[in-house]
Amino acid sequence: MNNWRSHFVFNRSQQNGIFVLVAIIIVLQLIYFFYPFSSEVPLDPEEEEMVLRLQQSVDSLKLAAADKESVEILPFNPNFISDYKGYLLGMSVAEIDRLHDHRKRNLWVNSAEEFQEVTGVSDSLLKILSPSFRFPEFRQKTSEENKVSKVTFSAPLSKEDLNTATAADLQRVNGIGEKLSARIVNYRNSLGGFRANFQLYDVYGLSPEVVERALQRFEVKTGAAEKFDLNQVTLMQLTGLPYFNYEQARSIIKYREEVGEIKDFLELEQITNFPIEKLDRIALYLTIDRKK
Repeated sequence: MNNWRSHFVFNRSQQNGIFVLVAIIIVLQLIYFFYPFSSEVPLDPEEEEMVLRLQQSVDSLKLAAADKESVEILPFNPNFISDYKGYLLGMSVAEIDRLHDHRKRNLWVNSAEEFQEVTGVSDSLLKILSPSFRFPEFRQKTSEENKVSKVTFSAPLSKEDLNTATAADLQRVNGIGEKLSARIVNYRNSLGGFRANFQLYDVYGLSPEVVERALQRFEVKTGAAEKFDLNQVTLMQLTGLPYFNYEQARSIIKYREEVGEIKDFLELEQITNFPIEKLDRIALYLTIDRKK
């Protein structure tokens, strides 16, 4: 015990040394906690200017990338703009409603000019959207022209049913001979009957001018109007519809299984290699029963 105490017995000089050491430690601790040290090394003016230029370049690149991402619009058919799609494109509720009312009357928008006429969008918005418009490959006519030619008559003509017209009846149209009339009948049979006038444009070898003349005499009056619900249709039913092959039908079924429910025809754009340009034709045979 006495040996242990001997470690804490100091003479006067040792005590003074310990006191000074403790005082130095306390002063250093106070300086560390209360003195505003800065870890930044000051830059000379040239280095500071270089760093500023680099930061400005990085900020400019970020802004350019963000701007490019915000305005990029994928190609789409404006006839199938949904409420949400229209909102993203910058259209007002009234403009979207006017387009939907137009489609409910079984009328189609087939040009950027007609899209503006129907919806009433501004010139500036049309300039942004129109480069992404994708219409069917046949002649881009107004919806009214798809139903009847602009040619005026002294008296209204009583049109015959395009689905019951014989090859001989069709040959009365200037420009339709024996081969083309047979081709029209064969194509009509492959479809199970025309469902819309504009399907006549799909007949191979039939020019738009001849189609216009034919639609002065004929129009679709009868034909099966049954449509399959896109969320209920089976693979075999899809394969049996016009404009579909087996691979496309299987892709739709697979996509539907992944998302659970298809809410808009525009979603089909997500399917790789899907013929988006045929959406207006596909809509003649399919519908979407929106569940609430």
